[in-house]
Amino acid sequence: MHDIAEIRKDPERFRRGLARKGFGPEGIDDLLRLEAGQRALLQKVEALRARQNAASKAIAEKKRAGQPADDLLAEMKGVKAEETALGRELAEAEERLQKALRGIPNLPDDDVPDGKSTEENVEVSRWGDPPKFDFPPKAHWDLGAALGILDAEAAGKMSGSGFTLLLGDGARLERALGQFLLDQTTKVHGYLEVSPPVLVRPAALDATTILAKYEDQMYRQRDDDLYLIPTAETPLTNLHRDAVLDADRLPLRYSALTNCFRREAGAAGRDTRGMLRVHQFWKVEMMTFAHPDCSNEEHERMRGNAEAALRALGLPYRVVKVCTGDMSAANRRQYDLEAWAAGCGKWLEVSSVSNFGDWQARRAGTRCRSGKEKPRFVHTLNGSALGMPRTLVALLENNQRADGGVAVPGALRPYLGGQEALGPAGKRG
Repeated sequence: MHDIAEIRKDPERFRRGLARKGFGPEGIDDLLRLEAGQRALLQKVEALRARQNAASKAIAEKKRAGQPADDLLAEMKGVKAEETALGRELAEAEERLQKALRGIPNLPDDDVPDGKSTEENVEVSRWGDPPKFDFPPKAHWDLGAALGILDAEAAGKMSGSGFTLLLGDGARLERALGQFLLDQTTKVHGYLEVSPPVLVRPAALDATTILAKYEDQMYRQRDDDLYLIPTAETPLTNLHRDAVLDADRLPLRYSALTNCFRREAGAAGRDTRGMLRVHQFWKVEMMTFAHPDCSNEEHERMRGNAEAALRALGLPYRVVKVCTGDMSAANRRQYDLEAWAAGCGKWLEVSSVSNFGDWQARRAGTRCRSGKEKPRFVHTLNGSALGMPRTLVALLENNQRADGGVAVPGALRPYLGGQEALGPAGKRG
C-alpha cells in the first residue's frame, strides 16, 4: 500500500511506475477523485462539529445567565442530524478510498528492467555447468516411476490432477532436502526458525498481496473464512502486525518449512507432468523485516543465501532479474533463481527473492523507531530457500546414472544416514 499524501503530491510518478507494470492511469485517477470527495465530506463534517462545539458553549452561557436557549437547542438538533448523516457518508467514502488505495500495485525500482513477460527477464549470472551423459537422460516422472519413488496415478486417484505422491526413498529424499535447507537458513545464515499456522485470515493474506486480485489462486475454507497459505511468506509477514519494532535491532530474519497450497487457476495444460506444477508442496521460506535505509543490501544478501543452497547441492543455476511485467503486484524488485534440469532439458524456477519496500508493511501496520524519532514503516523481503518440488526434479534428473539409479549429493547424505544413491527399483546403492 502507498502513502496517499505521496500520491497526491506527485501523481505522475505513480502513473509512470504503474505503466511500467502494465497498469493504466485509471487507478490513480479514480483514487484521487475518491480522495477529493472524502476530503470534501470531512471538511463538512468538521464544520458541523465546530458549529456544535460553539453552540454548546453559547447554550451553557445562556443557561448560566438565566436566558432561554430553545432556539439554539432546536438549531443544534438539526445540525446533529445532518452531522450524523454526513458522518455515515464519510465512513463509506473512507472505506471506498482505503479499498482503492489497497488495490494500487507497488511501483518497480528504477533498476528493474522493463518488459512484459518472462522472455524479457535479464540474466545476471550463472553458476556450474549442466551435466553431460553418455546415455539419454530421463525426465523425473519416468525416472521416479522406474525407481518406485513417484506415483502420480495414486495421487490422482486420491486428489485429482496436480498432486504428487512420493514413496520410500523419494519421501526420505524430500524430507532430507527440507531439513538441509532449513539448517542452511538457520544454522548457516542466522534466520530464526518459525513453525507457523498454514490457515490464515483474509486480512493476513491482504497484508502480503492484493487478495481480490489473486484470490482465485488460493484454497479457501469458507466455514471459518480461512485460507490455506500459498507460501510461508504470509504468516511470517504478519508476525509483527501493528507493531513498532526497535530499529536498532533490525534486520529481523525468519525462516519456515511449511506445506504450501496453490490452485494454479489458469495454468491448465502447462507443466502438467510430474512435479513441475503442483497444488501442494513443501518450501523453505526466508523472510526479513529490514530497516528502510538498508533493504536493497538485504535483498542481495538473501539472494546470496538462496544461491549458497544451490551451490551446496551442486545444482547448476542462473539468476535472472525479473522484468516489470513478470513481477507480482506486490513486488518492487525481484530475482528468480533457475536450476537446470537435465531430463526436462530446461531451467526451472526454484526461488524468487523479492524486496517489497514498505508496501506490505503499510498494509500490516509494521513500523520501526530508534529512540524518540518518528516511527517509519519497515521494509519487508522474502525469498524461497528453496521451493522443493522443482529442486527435487533437478536433483533427480541431474544426478541420474546409467544403471537407472540416482546419486545423492554429498550435502544430503548426512540426512539420509550416509546413503549415497537411490538404486534401481528402489534399492539403495
